[in-house]
Amino acid sequence: MTIAESYASLARMLEYPKKKEILLTASDSVNRFLRERDIDPPLAPFAAFVASSTLAELQEDYVATFDFNPAVTPYLGHHLHGDNQNKGAYLIRLKQEFGRYGYAPAGNELPDHLPLVLGFLAHLAEQSNDGERRSFIADYVLTGIEKLAVGFASRPHSPWKSAVDAARLLCSADSATCEEVQPC
Repeated sequence: MTIAESYASLARMLEYPKKKEILLTASDSVNRFLRERDIDPPLAPFAAFVASSTLAELQEDYVATFDFNPAVTPYLGHHLHGDNQNKGAYLIRLKQEFGRYGYAPAGNELPDHLPLVLGFLAHLAEQSNDGERRSFIADYVLTGIEKLAVGFASRPHSPWKSAVDAARLLCSADSATCEEVQPC
């Protein structure tokens, strides 16, 4: 599995659930990828929850977790800037970066929606834009994901926490590669 496939799998895991099989396959793929890189994958609670739940239960828990709890909203701009004008500037910069690299996401989500951002990272990885991807993570993503992960402190047993933790671990390892290997 490639890093592009891992980012795409994480994006599928953190989108509104459409099919259990997609979530289970994505979780298995990310687990394998993280293990291959000597990163302890945190996804066991997520995989167990998906395997034991119906699609309706997954959807209900997703909405209860992400839509009704601002501390764990999947919008990175909220975690970075709250609700002020800096958030608007952040959203504009994300859209500009998407356009600069030819990324045209489907749907109508805001550009700071975590699954959309992970999809963009997959897009950059597919194009072998490694330096640009790592800079984007450092400049626009990692701090937001870290704050999102902290938001789960009041929900430590949420299965979605482990999916967010996996995204945080992958982004952190990916951006650290930049610092160790080459300047971005």
